[in-house]
Amino acid sequence: MKRIFALSIVATGLAFISISLLLLMKNPTDSSAQTKTPMKSIYEISVKSIDGNPLKLDHYKGKVLLIVNVASQCGYTPQYEGLQKVYQKYQQQGLVVLGFPANNFGGQEPGNEAEIKTFCSTNYNVTFPMFSKVSAAGSNIHPLYKFLTERETNPEFAGKITWNFNKFLVDKNGKLIARFDSSDEPESAKVTQAIEQALK
Repeated sequence: MKRIFALSIVATGLAFISISLLLLMKNPTDSSAQTKTPMKSIYEISVKSIDGNPLKLDHYKGKVLLIVNVASQCGYTPQYEGLQKVYQKYQQQGLVVLGFPANNFGGQEPGNEAEIKTFCSTNYNVTFPMFSKVSAAGSNIHPLYKFLTERETNPEFAGKITWNFNKFLVDKNGKLIARFDSSDEPESAKVTQAIEQALK
């Protein structure tokens, strides 16, 4: 009798282990087995203002966005002046320039948010929205720049950020419609014509 009882316990244990293994195979918890669904819209992305306030980019729905990774100690830093002028010129028509400080390229944005904010307002009278520092490249790339540069989400304009002051133009529906290099001046015909077309 004891032998039968012991055998039944063993059988029950084996059955439990088998069921557990089957459930694990159906619902793996290993992160390597799970695939992350890429974001479908820029409006799903959350950022922080340069003052640390959280903001979801759907706040800018219906606006044309010029997104720029900026830096305070770069040869292209004087483009802040052009970005501000473009913002002032087209703001009433629906353009918003968004500045994202990043220290990925040449370590040219070493300061903290307070220092960056002071630098921009003092030297270039920047009034367009500025945001907390992000990583625009590498393994810790911010979701915004991951979305803008990956082939899966933006095949037409995919590719790594090349340097500070790369520019991305997003239309009123959140679609990326143009990308400009660091050397493309904000007030150049190439950039302003694309902005004007998007604002129509």
